[in-house]
Amino acid sequence: MNQLPKCAWRAKGTGCAAPAFRRTVSKIAGAQAQLLQSEQRQRRLDGQQQRDNSATAATEAAAAAAAGTAAVCPHLGLEQEPAVPRIHGTAEWQNALAYNEIPGPKPLPILGNTWRLMPIIGQYTISDVAKISSLLHDRYGRIVRFSGLIGRPDLLFIYDADEIEKCYRSEGTTPFRPSMPSLVKYKSVVRKDFFGELGGVVGVHGEPWRQFRSRVQKPVLQLSTIRRYLQPLELITEDFLARCEQLLDANEELPADFDNEIHKWSLECIGHVALDTRLGCLEHNLTPDSEPQQIIDAAKYALRNVATLELKAPYWRYFPTPLWTRYVKNMNFFVGVCMKYIQSATERLKTQDASQRAGEPSLLEKVIMSEKDEKIATIMALDLILVGIDTISMAVCSILYQLATRPVEQQKVHEELKRLLPDANTPLTIPLLDQMHHLKAFIKEVFRMYSTVIGNGRTLQEDSVICGYQVPKGVQAVFPTIVTGNMEEYVTDAATFRPERWLKAHQGGTPGKLHPFASLPYGYGARMCLGRRFADLEMQILLAKLLRNYRLEYNHAPLDYAVTFMYAPDGPLRFKMTRI
Repeated sequence: MNQLPKCAWRAKGTGCAAPAFRRTVSKIAGAQAQLLQSEQRQRRLDGQQQRDNSATAATEAAAAAAAGTAAVCPHLGLEQEPAVPRIHGTAEWQNALAYNEIPGPKPLPILGNTWRLMPIIGQYTISDVAKISSLLHDRYGRIVRFSGLIGRPDLLFIYDADEIEKCYRSEGTTPFRPSMPSLVKYKSVVRKDFFGELGGVVGVHGEPWRQFRSRVQKPVLQLSTIRRYLQPLELITEDFLARCEQLLDANEELPADFDNEIHKWSLECIGHVALDTRLGCLEHNLTPDSEPQQIIDAAKYALRNVATLELKAPYWRYFPTPLWTRYVKNMNFFVGVCMKYIQSATERLKTQDASQRAGEPSLLEKVIMSEKDEKIATIMALDLILVGIDTISMAVCSILYQLATRPVEQQKVHEELKRLLPDANTPLTIPLLDQMHHLKAFIKEVFRMYSTVIGNGRTLQEDSVICGYQVPKGVQAVFPTIVTGNMEEYVTDAATFRPERWLKAHQGGTPGKLHPFASLPYGYGARMCLGRRFADLEMQILLAKLLRNYRLEYNHAPLDYAVTFMYAPDGPLRFKMTRI
């Protein structure tokens, strides 16, 4: 892991002129004061509205209490709770240390800790998030309180895998993932006309999330659905590899913007799954204004600016900043594209007779036929595409970079594929993929050491004791997979890249510690990634077809990893791709 010096928590640029620094702080402090005043005015208006509707609120609270389902996002401050939570009477709570004793970086007056990510006076950029997470653990230990983030609840970083397991296992049927307030506002305010009560599974919480997920979960996770897409995704991957050969230069190297080609492959795969169509992403010479490239650009922008919208001062909540305005434009584009293809699929279903529907229905057909609602299918497709494109693409970029720079491990996977696929043109099957143990172990080891998703999290729904401290409900617990997956306490010889640790003994596995909650790239429990089976299928097909037929090399200066929305190599992926 890359480490920052511990002195990094002191402000940079101490050699600058003090008056200039004070003027900068003064301006920012004034802006923050206006932001705080705006929040206070909004709270007064909310309070007046609550008083005006007290009778209605009381009736609703009583009904919720009777039903036992007050499942609202805790940090919105709308829930009702007993005066004394049950845990407060336990010896565990009474013996625990107070919440404000949890160690962590000290916030400044007015600016809090938000200043650390501000221009000019800040210490870090968004791309430093993984390094910050590691630094917090090195300096403060297994639990860290990161408070004073304007417009957000405290972040509680937990680096103890046993405590992470306890948090996951104690959550109810509607766990709250940190809310992505930018997406929440888009779905519930900006486009309430479209989403209404159907928020989807991303950026939605509580009972609305549970109800929507229960309506789409079965068709998405059915093995029969996954099997249906094996051959279509294999065909897309073959088209992608043929395009890669055409892109090779005189040195058999792929272009510097190869990551965009991987995004095209990923979108073509997800588009076929979610929208039941080939989008044409792999066509030659796509123009910047072509629909596939616009979808890719919109997904990148929407996801890669989430951290900026949510970790920096949230002015966008009070007036439309340029970043927020463009974010909304991109999201509107997504909704329009999804609606167009869903309506096309619906019309196709209406005109087909029973004889034309032989075989396993597509995912989209299953959802449309079972729900009789285009909007549900559209929102499902939107969530799958929005989250899937960049996540899978960046994961593949990381895996390919690690393969290209680890020739010994690459050769092991190639030998396994030669044994399973003696004829390179053998069509893939689910049983064949199931036997690719080294390939899957390599993927898992990349995710452990270079986790594409740097962490998971939960908004605590009730007071808890974590690492011996009293933690109130509403705090956002962060589980930094990028750190815990590399801790010697939970993984034997954690600094060594060793895919064999994931294999069973009869497969050539090596013994050692491997805590099951130290590395969870797809999360855990009820909010585990809904599209994980499709993600695994797409990556395994690509790697099987690529490594059975080609050798991958990287002959340039080593790349560092950085965070955009995902954690991935930062720089041109000029792989040398040689047919073998």
